[in-house]
Amino acid sequence: MEGQKTMARADTERATDSIEITFSDGSQSRHPRGISVREALEAWGGADLGRAVAGKLDGRVVDLSAPITEDVALKPLSFDDPEGREVFSHSASHIMAQAVRDLFPEAKLAIGPAIADGFYYDFDVARPFTPEDLERIEKRMAEIVADDIPFERDVASREAAIVQFREQGETYKVELLEDLPDHEVTLYRHGDFVDLCRGPHLPSTGRVKAFKLLSAAGAYWRGDERRPMLQRIYGTAYESEEDLALHLERLEEAKRRDHRRLGTELDLFSMEAEGGSGLVYWHPKGALLRMIIEDWWKAEHLNRGYQLVVSPHIARGHLWQRSGHYDFYRDNMFVLDVDEEEYVLKPMNCPGHILIYQSRVRSYRELPIRFAELGVVYRHERSGVVHGLMRVRGITQDDAHIYCTPEQLPEEIGGVIDFAQYLLHTFGFDQFEVDLSVRDPAPEAYAGSPEDWERAESVLEEAIRGKGLDFERKEGEAVFYGPKIDIHLLDSLGRRWQCSTIQFDFNMPQRFDVRYVGQDGHSHHVVMVHRALFGSLERFIGVLIEHYGGAFPLWLAPVQARVLPITDDQHAYAAEVYEALVGAGLRTELDDRNEKVGYKISEAERMKIPYMLIVGKREQAARHVSLRKHGEGDLGPVDLAAAVQRLTDEAAARR
Repeated sequence: MEGQKTMARADTERATDSIEITFSDGSQSRHPRGISVREALEAWGGADLGRAVAGKLDGRVVDLSAPITEDVALKPLSFDDPEGREVFSHSASHIMAQAVRDLFPEAKLAIGPAIADGFYYDFDVARPFTPEDLERIEKRMAEIVADDIPFERDVASREAAIVQFREQGETYKVELLEDLPDHEVTLYRHGDFVDLCRGPHLPSTGRVKAFKLLSAAGAYWRGDERRPMLQRIYGTAYESEEDLALHLERLEEAKRRDHRRLGTELDLFSMEAEGGSGLVYWHPKGALLRMIIEDWWKAEHLNRGYQLVVSPHIARGHLWQRSGHYDFYRDNMFVLDVDEEEYVLKPMNCPGHILIYQSRVRSYRELPIRFAELGVVYRHERSGVVHGLMRVRGITQDDAHIYCTPEQLPEEIGGVIDFAQYLLHTFGFDQFEVDLSVRDPAPEAYAGSPEDWERAESVLEEAIRGKGLDFERKEGEAVFYGPKIDIHLLDSLGRRWQCSTIQFDFNMPQRFDVRYVGQDGHSHHVVMVHRALFGSLERFIGVLIEHYGGAFPLWLAPVQARVLPITDDQHAYAAEVYEALVGAGLRTELDDRNEKVGYKISEAERMKIPYMLIVGKREQAARHVSLRKHGEGDLGPVDLAAAVQRLTDEAAARR
């Protein structure tokens, strides 16, 4: 009997000392408590450990050396996984930081995160980095990689870390530590180099086989122009030299497509320092491009049952206090003193739309009501982060707000998803990715009851599934007032851009007491949905410019055709060709300057005008034109009427 008890105790102790790991293929096995991620993956055998950069324990990314102390689900991460690539790039940033410190001992370290397709690190140094400096830093990085130094994780008290970095003169690290609420912090070291970092990192520096430092630029500490100007070095890292070479080719193509450069070359817009940072000045061709997009947007909204509204650019401050924006966005708002009362340049359109809705009592028979506006809003973005059209201070939002009953909500969400897909396809984006942003486990941080959130999240998820779309569920990324669907387009270079957003709102119907009279004769709160399809018109146009490299499809091109007479003798017929094109509704220019036709063609190509209609002696006699298409070259002689028909058909097709 005693022997049986002893055996039972031994079984219990063995069970207590072991844990169950569920691997990414669904298999399960027991292992000693405290086994490392690497050891568990080795025992499993289902991962290429030569490519594993980190592990994912129940959704948490950790080092391969991290111990596993409880039952978990384990997934190996490689460079092919977004989280794995982030670990890889972040490790490369630490290697670069060590190289800078070795070569510039006086340099102070700021921050060095992974970013899309690479990494950067900010340094406080006596002078800007030169191209020659970057070459020296790269050489030192190669030596650190060759040494294959292990990355090691340390845990320290926040106070001890502050003392350590203060003794080293690392004032920026001290400031970061003083702002942290944690009692314990993590440090990562490789060799003699130590940095404040949450991690995780690669097992060793030797894993970073291929890297390139791309550029150096000034960057304000924490993006605040009132703080010190630091020197930021950008870099990228890949598993192989071949993959790095492909990436560098894409970067060169991205430079050629940069919307800021093309905006100047094509005379679309400018950013005028004298007028203020982050504000766009649209030139005639750019304003025409905007008008084409806006006219399409308005017509499509009217066709889909939306009502167009216009709200003021400015409103009394208390409106934004009531909406909640004042508490959350005060530092990003432009506040004015008007007649001894506080007014605000609107950062959002939604309160204005609510006031229009509340201008009279609404019945359930009127719902759904869909208000839409191309409304300019203003955000006090710091000058250190504004970037061409992609991040501006004056933002044209293609906002709409839908007021409906709970029963109408699924159909309304489905309709917005359809509209967003149609918009993307129309503008030439055939690939996109969908995220569903939901709460994290801290419900007190959100407006609305848990039951409301569950219903709203369920409606959004069912709408996405109903359209047959794949999506990724993003825990904890919902806004405080409700869950949302984000649609990210992929451009011609495969880059991901935030575009359409569909947001459920529990907050404003309660704050503004937005109601309708139901079929039962009682007053009920509306269900409110925010949605934007372009997101920001400025940003969308910036993406369009880069997607097409400035060579817009015919229907979007500010100038669709240019007529080029070869000599003065063809001016009369060229004018006739011009009139035929304009009469057909085509945006056309007549270039009758006294220049050689080769020069005129070269200039039209440089301006990326879709079609050139060249008129010479033979074309005039036959009442033809010599048709030339941008990027394709000469298409040969075409009857004038046929040429006009071709262009009008292509423009109408919008592809």
